[in-house]
This record gives sequence, structure tokens and C-alpha cells, in this order.
Amino acid sequence: VQLQASGGGSVQAGDSLRLSCVASGRTFSDFSTGWFRQAPGKEREMVAAISRNGVTAWYTDSVKGRFTISRDDAANTVSLQMNSLGPEDTAVYYCSAHIRTLARWDTYWGQGTQVTVSS
Repeated sequence: VQLQASGGGSVQAGDSLRLSCVASGRTFSDFSTGWFRQAPGKEREMVAAISRNGVTAWYTDSVKGRFTISRDDAANTVSLQMNSLGPEDTAVYYCSAHIRTLARWDTYWGQGTQVTVSS
């Protein structure tokens, strides 16, 4: 599966952004999906994830109540609505797709989109 992320940008603290990721190449509904981010000098961390059926979502503590992940399988899209952004959210954001094959998980990555939040 190929993933194309978009929607990043430079905003002020308190603003909102919506990231989108469009998938192609395979049946999107076969994948659980997520968003990761990597800030300068830090390791990549999972921000949010959503199950294949869209029923279950998971968020890292620092974004709970501010970010919302959603998916639209008809449009092969996973989105991340980010509200009340702060400088600590500055990072490159990556969408991901995960599928279990036999005894392992395969992960696919989008190209990353920069989010910069100024105080």
C-alpha cells in the first residue's frame, strides 16, 4: 500500500490543523492505521491509532482531548484533526498502515508532513 500525507503547515499556538493520508494499492479496510510524529532530536512516537473497523481509537496521553483520528474506507483516507496545538506538537507527522500477515505485522509509512507551532 502507498500512503500520501498532506495538511501540515505553520500555525500559532491554539490553532488547529487537519492532516489527511490517502492510501492506494491495496484494500484499505484490511489495515489498521495510525499517525506517528518525530520531533528534532527525538524518537518517532505513536500519536494516535484506529482499528480496521474504525471502532477503537488510541491516543498518546499528551494529545488526548485535543486530537481526533478518523478513517473513511470508502475514500481510502485516515485523518488526524488536531486542535489546541502547542509548540510541543511541532514535528514531522507520518501516517502509517499496519496489517497482520501470518505471525508478523507489516507496516507501511507515508512520506511525512511538517507541523510547526509557534508560541
